Amino acid sequence: MKKLRITVDGKVYEVTVESLEETGVTRSSSDLEARQAPLTEVTQLAPSAAPRATAGSGSVVSPLGGRVVSIDCALGQKVEDGATLITLEAMKMNTFIPATMSGTITEILVKAGDAVEEGQVLVNMA
Repeated sequence: MKKLRITVDGKVYEVTVESLEETGVTRSSSDLEARQAPLTEVTQLAPSAAPRATAGSGSVVSPLGGRVVSIDCALGQKVEDGATLITLEAMKMNTFIPATMSGTITEILVKAGDAVEEGQVLVNMA
């Protein structure tokens, strides 16, 4: 038995999983159906992530969930519309996140290695 924490649609759940391969036990499908816990027994945990920033007019948000590979800008840097600010990796593919306007980087809210969600503010610009 393993205890795992999973996130579904932004909600964190704690589940217990039994791996039949690890125990070497073979069970019939009726035995497995009888042992399955109904979803109502899943315990919802409080969100563990820091509160997300609210997107404003100069905010650059993540178009998808993934992991930050690199920060391609610096605080105070002047950038042109379309310049690459962040590189994200999702499903073994890199996605380059561009500036949505010309301006100056006023805040970088993520760092390399961070997991991000779709719609999360990554960078603020003025």
